[in-house]
Amino acid sequence: MSVGTRNPRIDMIRGVSILLVLLHHFNIAYRLSDTPLARLIGWDAVRAVVRNGNYGVTMFFVISGYLITSNASRRWHDLGHVDLRAFYVLRIARIMPCLLLLLVIVNVLALSGLAIFQNHAPTGTLVSFWVVNLASLTFWMNALIGRYGWVNYPLGVLWSLSVEEVFYLIFPLLCVLLQRPSRLIAFWAAIIIAGPLYRAAHQGDEGGFLYAYFACFDGIAIGCCAALLVRIVPTRGLSGVVPQTLTITLMALVYLCGPIGETNVWGVTAMAIGTAVMLVGAYHRPVDDRPAAGTAVLRWFGRQSYELYLFHLVVLGVMRTIFVPQTVAGSEKLLLLAGFFLFSAACSQLIARCYAEPLNGLLRRRLSEVRQTVARG
Repeated sequence: MSVGTRNPRIDMIRGVSILLVLLHHFNIAYRLSDTPLARLIGWDAVRAVVRNGNYGVTMFFVISGYLITSNASRRWHDLGHVDLRAFYVLRIARIMPCLLLLLVIVNVLALSGLAIFQNHAPTGTLVSFWVVNLASLTFWMNALIGRYGWVNYPLGVLWSLSVEEVFYLIFPLLCVLLQRPSRLIAFWAAIIIAGPLYRAAHQGDEGGFLYAYFACFDGIAIGCCAALLVRIVPTRGLSGVVPQTLTITLMALVYLCGPIGETNVWGVTAMAIGTAVMLVGAYHRPVDDRPAAGTAVLRWFGRQSYELYLFHLVVLGVMRTIFVPQTVAGSEKLLLLAGFFLFSAACSQLIARCYAEPLNGLLRRRLSEVRQTVARG
């Protein structure tokens, strides 16, 4: 739902987030404990980096809440005047083309007999593809995973999209209902308080403290509050080198200090607040104040983060079928890791350029034409 020029610093944050997710999922498939890197710096150090990819998703939630709120404010000037129809069409134009393509690819590969793309029964109950497809399209894949486990390897990533899609559904309704920024901030503050309480009440239940709506909504709420507060509260001081460096350092400590299963109660809140501080810093930097040239790769990954997130497990699933993890030696895993990044990047670029962006543009143009027709009476 971008309005105007992209902020390269936000793309950097997105880039870090998606790389954490990719590393996490690759390590689940090809455990990196026997690689030369693990022997060089120690497995504990490598594991600390790759085990908490879900915190990368937390960062995505904050970015989503921030951008949806700030872009809606710019587009409609007053959040109480959000155009519901236009908002939903813009979200559908961005979300649905890639989602439908992912479902088609996974269903076809499953029907072709590739085992990793078929449904599985982690808890002993097999769920049909009809149910998995329905959950994917109607925003409750997270609830399905919470009940039956990771029932489909490549479609499991849709748990977080389900959380975001419910946010997209309620956001414009809240804006129209509550009208004033102060009321919205009060509502999101209640969600922020509820988040760690909900996670604390569901320790030992991964479906509860990782995937449930209220386990994740506080990250989105923190992003929404940051977008609202940055316009009415003096926050320029947060964009300085010292506050930003301190924020990144504290986030790194939270990320590295322990597995998310042990740190999630306040860890999610801390990572979300840190991400919000970085977003506020990006807000106060001029758009043409480009980050260092060495960050270009991070920014590129950030721009492709949606396509990368949806399709990277398809790439990894194919790799796991060809290069069975049990037969891959430690030194070969690093080559596969490089190939995983390259092929995932190539696929996401191809899908974005040749499919998602053209369809997104077409749907937006159709919306504009309809609005102009209505305006002319």
